[in-house]
Amino acid sequence: MLRVGVVGVGMMGQHHVRVYSELAREGKVELIGIADPNFERAKALSMRYGGIPYSDYRELIQKNPDAVSIAVPTSLHKQVAIDFIREGTSVLVEKPIADTIENAEAIIRAAEEEGVTLMVGHIERFNPAVLKLKNLIERRELGKIVTISAKRVGPMAARIRDVGIIIDLGVHDIDVISYLFDEPVQTVYARAGNVLHPAGVEDHALITLGFEDGTGIVETNWLTPHKTRTLNVVGTGGIAYMDYIDQSLRLYNHEWVKEAKIEKREPLRNEIEHFVECVETNKRPIVDGEAGLHALRVALLAQESAKTGRVMEVKG
Repeated sequence: MLRVGVVGVGMMGQHHVRVYSELAREGKVELIGIADPNFERAKALSMRYGGIPYSDYRELIQKNPDAVSIAVPTSLHKQVAIDFIREGTSVLVEKPIADTIENAEAIIRAAEEEGVTLMVGHIERFNPAVLKLKNLIERRELGKIVTISAKRVGPMAARIRDVGIIIDLGVHDIDVISYLFDEPVQTVYARAGNVLHPAGVEDHALITLGFEDGTGIVETNWLTPHKTRTLNVVGTGGIAYMDYIDQSLRLYNHEWVKEAKIEKREPLRNEIEHFVECVETNKRPIVDGEAGLHALRVALLAQESAKTGRVMEVKG
């Protein structure tokens, strides 16, 4: 049975703990540890879900877990991930994979050298509505895809961030749109600004993604008073409206309107189950290090485009 742990139990990390505890109750994994500098938080989660609490993640490394979820601030991803990887532990790193291209490449290189599983937590890839939409696109239910546009907006959250809106939220839809087009982004152009956050941290952005024969658009902000997470796909044969939150998908063409049948399920549960399977079977994750690197590269170029006003070519 896989021995697992979680490092960083803020807003996202605590959900990783919860899902692992559910899997542990089902006899699929053993949750051995929870690490966070806020020891009281780690202790509280430990009492509720199991696992030994630690204030220093290095103590968890010494327990030789088979796999860990890493949900620490983005700027710490490289250090924490590589420390585990070098001890032979497979890692699921929350998105984005790292804060810089160099740090992302270092994580990928370390995982390859040690022969462990590296997966990046782009959770929307495991949303049942996205999976259904991908299937419909592959079956050409919408014909040839022309544009894909996403809206990911909502109020400013209280949690502390070390990145702006493009890296924190926009990267979700950059990854999903590339996945749905089934090709990497070729060019990126963005406009972004700052209203409520400190200088240098954009809190709203509009991003245009160029593909070989199509266009992606991402609208994202921390300013809208209600949360919206939607994605629309326009094809030569119809249009699809998808809601990430409701996990709903509606298709229109010239003759009919139909609602897709979707078995609703928690995306994080799907994601972690996939990670566990990949570690156990040595299968390559759906969202591997290279996929995480591409999404990060595009997001960073979007930030640069917003600053310079130039269309950026995506290389690598």
